[in-house]
Amino acid sequence: MPTGTWGGEHVILELTESGGELEFDCARGHFDGPLRVDADGHFDMKGTFTPERPGPVRRDDRPAQSEARYTGHVQGDAMTLKVLRGESDLGSFTLARGVRPLLKKCR
Repeated sequence: MPTGTWGGEHVILELTESGGELEFDCARGHFDGPLRVDADGHFDMKGTFTPERPGPVRRDDRPAQSEARYTGHVQGDAMTLKVLRGESDLGSFTLARGVRPLLKKCR
């Protein structure tokens, strides 16, 4: 699986051999371990999702991190990504390798 930056509208994924860090407009996510795809290019990773909120953030504020699943498909330099938190579908994204879009942070 190619490592590096993968980006799309409202999301950036920094993929390394040891895991992935996601940044969304108003959230961030993480998964441990390399992104492994099956023979058809599908993946299903367990990780975390942490929503962010606008305005000032207190230094002692601890964001509400929760378990999440990141599923999708990779074909060449294109990736589809779906974010699931419990039974909630938080959205689907289309990413491209080497793309670093600007996010509209809610902070």
